[in-house]
Amino acid sequence: MIQAINKIYIRYYDSPCGRLILGATGDSLCMCDWDIPERRRRVYRALCDFFNAEIIDSENYILTKAEKELDEYFAGKRKEFDIPLALAAGGLRADVWNSLLEIGYGETTTYGDVAARVGRPKAVRAVASAIGANPISIFIPCHRVIGKSGALTGYAGGLDAKRFLLDLERG
Repeated sequence: MIQAINKIYIRYYDSPCGRLILGATGDSLCMCDWDIPERRRRVYRALCDFFNAEIIDSENYILTKAEKELDEYFAGKRKEFDIPLALAAGGLRADVWNSLLEIGYGETTTYGDVAARVGRPKAVRAVASAIGANPISIFIPCHRVIGKSGALTGYAGGLDAKRFLLDLERG
C-alpha cells in the first residue's frame, strides 16, 4: 500500500522588508520564510520530510488569513497573531519555538535567556541553531532575539529585515 502524501500549499508575500513564502498544511501555517534560494531548499526539504508532503503552489484559506494578518501587522494594527501554527519539529526545536511565542510585541530577549527559559542554560549554541531553523518567521518572532550585548545578530531575512521588524514594533 502506498502512503498518502500530504500537501503544503504555498504563496509568495511581498512584505515591506523582503519577499516571504507562506506555507500551509491544511488548516495550519507551517511556513513564513524568507525567499532566499539556499534557505528555501533547506526549509522545503525539512517541511516535506516532517509532514510527508509535497509543495503545491495553490490557494488555501490559511494562506489568505496569514496574508491578512501580515498586512495588519505591517500596518501597525496587529500585535498578536491568531493563525494556528503547525510546528515541523519536536524536542528542543519545538520547545525553543514555543518559547519564542512568549516574547511580547516590541520586546526583545537574548539567546541565553531563551536557553534558560527552555531549561537548557548551557545550550546557548543549540538554542541559537534552533532559532535559526525557525521556518515561521514573524509569526514565531525570532527577530525579537538579540545578542547578549544588545547587538542585532543573525537573522534568516538579514539584519536589515530584523532591524525593520524591531523598529516597526517599537513604533
